[in-house]
Amino acid sequence: MSRLADAGEEALQRLAELPGGKPMLKAMGDVRDRLDDVAAKLRTLDPLERRVTRIEKRLDSLEKPKAPARRTTTARKSTTRPKRPAA
Repeated sequence: MSRLADAGEEALQRLAELPGGKPMLKAMGDVRDRLDDVAAKLRTLDPLERRVTRIEKRLDSLEKPKAPARRTTTARKSTTRPKRPAA
């Protein structure tokens, strides 16, 4: 592992010696820092997402329509026939 780490450090030193190498290494470091920030923010979103899911389930259960109460008597509709004109 230490030989691999040494080889990596040597490769980074060679990159820094190239023209434009130092700004590139700085940009890579900045990207790493930003990625760490994004990862930390994503970890804080997970509990919030679970909480929202629980709240949505509670809301759905409150919004479900209740079954209509059964009537004990049924109303009958009266039908009327249209009047015929006198002939």
